Amino acid sequence: MTNTTITDTGTAAAGGTAEAGRIAVYAAPAPRAPLERTTVPRRALGARDILIDVRYAGICHSDIHQVGDDWAPGIFPMVPGHEIAGVVAEVGPEVSRWSVGDRVGVGCFVDSCRECDNCRAGLQQYCTGEGGVVFTYNARGRDGAPTYGGYARQLVVDEQYALRIPDALALDTAAPLLCAGITLYSPLTHWGAGPGRKVAVVGLGGLGHLGVKIARAKGAEVTVLSRSLRKREDGLRLGAHDYRATSDPATFTELAGRFDLVVNTVSAGLDLSAYVGLLRTGGTMVQLGAPDGPVGVNAHALLTGRRSLAGSMIGGLPETQEMLDFCAEHGIGAEIELIRADRINEAYERVLRGDVRYRFVIDASTI
Repeated sequence: MTNTTITDTGTAAAGGTAEAGRIAVYAAPAPRAPLERTTVPRRALGARDILIDVRYAGICHSDIHQVGDDWAPGIFPMVPGHEIAGVVAEVGPEVSRWSVGDRVGVGCFVDSCRECDNCRAGLQQYCTGEGGVVFTYNARGRDGAPTYGGYARQLVVDEQYALRIPDALALDTAAPLLCAGITLYSPLTHWGAGPGRKVAVVGLGGLGHLGVKIARAKGAEVTVLSRSLRKREDGLRLGAHDYRATSDPATFTELAGRFDLVVNTVSAGLDLSAYVGLLRTGGTMVQLGAPDGPVGVNAHALLTGRRSLAGSMIGGLPETQEMLDFCAEHGIGAEIELIRADRINEAYERVLRGDVRYRFVIDASTI
């Protein structure tokens, strides 16, 4: 593995950001390039900032998309990672929420306008204010400097954008909850998954396996819809009541009109009309995966049952904390494969092959 050093590109010039040394990270130096061990500048601790010693960072499929420039031109060098679990190492002089030694997590964003209707409602992920939401990496902060993610030894973040990880959750299995967990918890909560409700989870991967656990813990009857029955034993072990193969046309006939809620975690293009047909009258299908192209549905599939097609993106700060507390109460963590940092590129290749059950997590002490 090649070691390189990233220069302080854009930091001082963009906003006068004070630098407080450098931190060890794994970064992609250019689009689609293998990640390398290097260093990046760490901004000085502001009055309301906390310094986190990163212990674990999950690998999300969206990390691979962004390193690959699949969605939009990225900011390189890029340090991915928005499933971050660690311990507070230092606090700014005006910090009131945290003390050194607290167990904290950071998810997909590290700032927002704080003033728009969505921010005031605790829906910071949908910030509509000036500049919008500031993502944990591959973005620019209010100071104009690039944001760097969790494939790092340390992270500086505003105290308001960190979450408390309950003692009942192990930090390594909690890390993926900061993206994958909240991505499922939010729609399952919003659309009322619970006793007497039938929920289908499309795809049993990094997102889907947590959807099964959370929906079951909420009291819903859970069915996994997966291309094949290869992971059926896992699905039932994780809490599913039923597991069906979508490659079998009989699945869509036998389950037609069955579900109150279908959550689609798959990023590949699917025939959404077929899945909408699985909904009861008044049911909702929620799109969570982000395919490269547009998604669509036959209007008749919606009209004939007053069905809805919706979308959902992660969750706001209050709901993410609620999710962590819920998972602690119910003993829910991600199923993980813990890896050394020098295996990140291998892990990316395996994610693309679907060869992970169900989330890679980086041991940040190996960076």
